[in-house]
Amino acid sequence: MTTGVRRRMGVEERRQQLIDVALRLFSDRPPEDVSIDDIATAAGISRPLVYHYFPGKYSLYEAAVRRAADELSARFHVPHEGPFSLRLLLVMGRYFDFAEEHAPGFSALLRGGSVRSEAVVEEVRQAAYEQLLAHLELTDPGPRMSLVIRTWVGVAETTALSWLADRSIPRRELERQLVHDLLALAAVTAAFDEETAGVLRRVVEQEPADGPFAELVARLLALVPGRADGG
Repeated sequence: MTTGVRRRMGVEERRQQLIDVALRLFSDRPPEDVSIDDIATAAGISRPLVYHYFPGKYSLYEAAVRRAADELSARFHVPHEGPFSLRLLLVMGRYFDFAEEHAPGFSALLRGGSVRSEAVVEEVRQAAYEQLLAHLELTDPGPRMSLVIRTWVGVAETTALSWLADRSIPRRELERQLVHDLLALAAVTAAFDEETAGVLRRVVEQEPADGPFAELVARLLALVPGRADGG
């Protein structure tokens, strides 16, 4: 007769297990509603052992948020090759991959819960902002161009969270819609800001005839009376 023996985890492996557990629990409930006992039970270990690896619940929460933030920030790094809209579509695919594959981490990250975790969320937003600037070949954008990008980052964040809660719209449609959203925001601002207009002209010059930008223009023109039939 044999008996099962539980394998003893190494220090780093146990830390990562606790972070995994924390991501799941904190994505369903705010930090104040999750106890150390909850974490210990979910991890299958004792309460004192949790404290052996983390000094408190919020230090574990912040470690979980930090890992989710690092992984999400990396999703904005794609090769600076090809038309901007196609690069952005690739970024959106990677962004939604993360949201879908790591839904607990994504939700826990964006939910916030402490001053330090909110700071981590802002780091992710800043990383996204800086990557978009790099793809647009901008180093010091004016206030209107900057606002376009920061507004869009918020739209992408809210859209992904809403999609996780209610997947009634196909994911690929939302990814393409977010590309259209950025182009639309830039186009509206370009009508009143020469810097944004210059950036948009440069982007349009590189766009393929069957790309997301051309699709958006065609759909918008179809809404204008007398234009759907070429009038």
